Amino acid sequence: MRFDVLTLFPEMIQNYCSQSIIKRAIEANVIEIKTINPRDYTLDKHKKVDDTPYGGGAGMVLMAQPYVDAYESVEKLANSKTIMLTPQGKPLTDEVVNELSNNEQLILLCGHYEGFDERIRDIIKPEEISIGDFVLTGGELPALCVIDSVSRKLEGTLGKIESAEEDSFANGLLEYPHYTKPREYRGLKVPEVLLNGNHAEINKFRYEQQLERTKIRRPDLFEKYNQENNVTKN
Repeated sequence: MRFDVLTLFPEMIQNYCSQSIIKRAIEANVIEIKTINPRDYTLDKHKKVDDTPYGGGAGMVLMAQPYVDAYESVEKLANSKTIMLTPQGKPLTDEVVNELSNNEQLILLCGHYEGFDERIRDIIKPEEISIGDFVLTGGELPALCVIDSVSRKLEGTLGKIESAEEDSFANGLLEYPHYTKPREYRGLKVPEVLLNGNHAEINKFRYEQQLERTKIRRPDLFEKYNQENNVTKN
């Protein structure tokens, strides 16, 4: 999969993607990440990409021309989707991540300041995605959330694809607790069921832990799972 990121701060994307699992995915040719800076497409000799809003108001608005020209410079693959990262978008959920992972290419538009000139939306017609009901100083962190979450769904990113299949939300529930050595730490012991080698009992224990955690921590998810699967609350 290819990610093309329109950003005024390409180093933020490049620095994150040069580390850890995402770096290995790039080296394994599972993903490719390119950054495009709208400043390189502005017609202003001072590389200006923002201006004051018509109608007045605080802050600066990103100008349409640099962003549209930068977007149009990107080679579009056959199975491509364009995403604008904005608090006004639909929530980024595991279901949305799964859908996005079916594309060959994601083009990510990162905003700044007071946001985009509305004509950028009108011309590009992106899908809008939000990572939560809060406002950040720019779209780079949300773009990285998309890159990271989508990449780990792709074969070859993680050591085992099953790691993603057992994550929180993968089956509608939160993930079960994990333990590693030592067996006892500060008086807290690893549950005995995880030590007996009986995989049927281990799976049953983990599923029950998923139900309990989801019921306590995310009752909204538990209610939805309960309705879809006829799970008792007791």
